[in-house]
Amino acid sequence: MALTTAQLQALAADIAASEFSGLPQTSDSAFEIAMAYNLTASPQFVVWKTDIPTSEAKQAMVWTEFIGRSAGEREAWQFMISNHTLNAADVNIRQGIQDIFNGPNGINTRTNLIAIAKRDATRYEKIFATGEGTDGSPGTMAVEGNVSYQTILAAWAV
Repeated sequence: MALTTAQLQALAADIAASEFSGLPQTSDSAFEIAMAYNLTASPQFVVWKTDIPTSEAKQAMVWTEFIGRSAGEREAWQFMISNHTLNAADVNIRQGIQDIFNGPNGINTRTNLIAIAKRDATRYEKIFATGEGTDGSPGTMAVEGNVSYQTILAAWAV
């Protein structure tokens, strides 16, 4: 996904305020910066995953808890995973997990699903993320994935 002009400006400002501010604006420097910005952010910034494969969600299940859910809860879960991925960044999906696996007889599955729904953001993703970014209150990403050296060059050009 191409960044907007405002996002390119934010990236350029972040680079200008970083340890890379003195580097010449060349392809080699852009490549070096992109490599660093694609590493996990430090300090850590936790975000909600947008693409949890249903195979991973199934591994997080405590099947006796699933079997003990009502027919409506089981049908809702099957509907939720029917497109083969879960977007935990969607508040409605997270609420669905809470609702389907509510109460003490769903706590392990609910806990496991919420645990796999988070990951650490990269330095690049953190620039554009919102929220606290903690394990207890993960952030939401506006930009996801790796930054290329071409994007770094484009940021310098704005």
